[in-house]
This record gives sequence, C-alpha cells and structure tokens, in this order.
Amino acid sequence: MTATTPTPQWSSRFAFLMAAVGAAVGLGNLWRFPFQTGANGGSAFVIIYFVCVVFIAYPILMAEIAMGRAKRKSAVGSVTALAADVGAPRLWGVLGLVGILASYFVLTTYSMIAGQILSFSIMSFGGVFIDFQPGGTLPLYSGGVWPIVWFSVFLGITIAVVAGGLKNGVERLVTIAMPIFFLLLLALSIYSMSTGAAGRTIDYLFSPRFSEVTPQVVLAAMGQAFYSIAVGTASMITYGAYLDRKENIASSSGLIAGTDTMVAIVAGLMIFPVVFAFNLDPAAGMGLIFDALPPVFSGLPGGSLIGGAFFLLAFLAALTSSIIMLLVAVVFVEEWLQWPRMRVVITLGALAWVIGVAATVIPHLAENLDFLAGSVFLPLAAFLGAVFCGWVVPREVMRKELANSSDGAFAIWRVMIRFVAPVAVAVVMVLGLTG
Repeated sequence: MTATTPTPQWSSRFAFLMAAVGAAVGLGNLWRFPFQTGANGGSAFVIIYFVCVVFIAYPILMAEIAMGRAKRKSAVGSVTALAADVGAPRLWGVLGLVGILASYFVLTTYSMIAGQILSFSIMSFGGVFIDFQPGGTLPLYSGGVWPIVWFSVFLGITIAVVAGGLKNGVERLVTIAMPIFFLLLLALSIYSMSTGAAGRTIDYLFSPRFSEVTPQVVLAAMGQAFYSIAVGTASMITYGAYLDRKENIASSSGLIAGTDTMVAIVAGLMIFPVVFAFNLDPAAGMGLIFDALPPVFSGLPGGSLIGGAFFLLAFLAALTSSIIMLLVAVVFVEEWLQWPRMRVVITLGALAWVIGVAATVIPHLAENLDFLAGSVFLPLAAFLGAVFCGWVVPREVMRKELANSSDGAFAIWRVMIRFVAPVAVAVVMVLGLTG
C-alpha cells in the first residue's frame, strides 16, 4: 500500500478539517435537517439520526478518506490503484467515477439555487425586502434572465477557486470562509433565540416524541445521516488524497461528522424562533427561505443586516460544498487526460454552465439530474465503497491505513463497514428508487 506522491498536501490539519466540514455542510443543513427533526419526533429523531451517523455514515467516511490517502490520486485513480495492489479487478475504480458523476450533476442544479442565495444576500443588505410581504419575492427568482446571471456569477466563483489549486484556491477559501460561517451561525442563533419564539423552538426540536417514531421516521433519519456527511460523492476520497499520513483518520472523521451534525442542530435554533414568532409554516422548506424569511427579517430590528448575514451564511455553506463538487471531476480529468489544470477547469465549468442553463428551459431535466445523482449514483458509490473496503481490500491493508485507531476501535469499524453500512445504504437506495 505504498502511496505515490503526485499531489500536494494540506498545509495543516485545520485546513483539511475546514475543507471537509465545508464539503459536508451545505444548504441541506440549514433547512432540511431542522424540518426533518421537527416533523419526525423532535429529539427522538436526533437520537436515531446520531446512531445512524455513527454506525453508517462514519464508517464509510473513514473508508473513503483512507482510500484517497492510500494512493494520493483522483477518486478513480486511488480506487483503481488500490484494487490493483490487492489483486482485485481494476474495474472497482467505477465506484469513484459514479461518485464523481453524482457530485458533478448536483453542481449544475445546486449552483442555480446558490446563485439566488447570493443575490438575496446582496438585496437584503441593500434593504430591498423592507416593503415586501411573504411570498412577494417569487418574481425575483422564478423566471427571467437574472437567475441565470446569478447562477453564472456563483459558478464563476467556484471555477476561480478550483483553478487556484489546493493552496491558493481551496485552502485559502475554506480557512477564511468556514470560521466566518461558524461565527455568523452562532451570532444569528443567539439573535433569533433572543428575539423570537425560543420556548416553542426548544419544544419543537428537542422534546422527544417517541410516539411519533415509525419505521418511516427511522428510514428518514437513516437517509438524512447518509446524505448529510457527503459520503458517496468522491469528495472525501479526493480530499483524503491530500492528507498527511500521520493524521488520525478516525478522529478527523469524527470531528467532521460531529461538526456537521452540530451545524444542522444550531441551524434549527437560528431559523425556527423567527418562523414561529411570525406564524410561518415550518414545513415549507426551501420555499420558506426564499419566500417568507426575507421580508420577515427586514421587519426585525436591524433586519436588513440580519437578513443579509443569513443569506451570506447560506452562500458560504453552498460555496464550500460546490468547490469540491467541481474539484472531484477536475482532478480526475486532469489525471486521465493529462491536461493542464486551467484547461480542465474551464472545460468542465463551461459544461456545467450549459447543463445548468439547459435545466432551466428543458422540463424535468433538473429533477431528473437530482434523482439520478441523489437516488442512484450517490448511494451506489457509497455502497460499493463499503463493500470494497469491507470485503475486497484485505484486513491487514485497511489496518495499516487506519493504524492510529486502537485494535478494538478498528474491529468495531470493520464490523460496521462489512455488515451494517452496506445493508443500510442498500435500503436507502432501494427506497429512493421505489419512492
């Protein structure tokens, strides 16, 4: 399992953790997890979710980082080389390719939403929403040329960061953006809890309602845990390729998964006090963020600043996720075709722009891309990764890569990656395909 070294390395553990947390934390943390929690039994859902993170997402996360660090190549290159080392078919590299396709397809539609978030941040800071009523913002993002303009701006920023490489692009962004994100999240949560319906929020999110727990709720928690940590997207294989060999994969993975979960919980403390104080529908999801919250924020003391900060926070979450969605494809094509980085970035960025614009005019294209990425490619890549590391790669090879873990911890991880994680991911995939 001797690693090649054609790639640079993270300048520090902090840089790696900020990048990995940024990849995991996205728009879903700011709206999907809080609404899932409130609608599915409060803290009972959180407990089930946490168990699913520990026994499903966390073991796969460790495996993906280990695969990347082992060979220091793209997601496809690392898995292919590792398979060759252990005498397995090189075709196993397809699990990396499937993850890359999942990320790239999500990027094309995700950037459209993120572009609107950027525009709403600027408009909020400018006081545009002061005279708006809930629902009155619909014309600002539902048609015309401006959504495409802002999509282009956001995608252009993503392209510029990835073109800068690991040190001058990704690291420079995440080591600045993620601390700002955490500060904004904390400040906005304190503001919201002090001015909104804090008591109702605490009850909604944290009072355990075990009577509401059904098999469907358990499956919802399982799916949320799986999708939230960014496994199956080739992200962690790619970022793992830059990780120093002395770093402890188990502890780093725990910090990534734990921080992602904490962000999702605190996001509920940020959003719901305002939602309940103004009698908004807590089940409105993304529509709540675009339709209801902008004018509500503007009506609060210092509302233009608060609204702008909220959308800035969401923009940072989207940007730190989008850069890895593009980077996984860039690193693979760069390695495969031996093209210079700038040529690859511009080509893939332009193609993503074309697909994103096409998704705005071709009926159901965006939905089909999301379905293909989220319900097929992503769980398939995670499933194959678990099977590969649990059943194909010999025990002693994985033990060497996870050498910083104790024998007991490694034994537990091996049981999880061989028996629990693949079965759980298969269930999520089947349910996603069958509805």
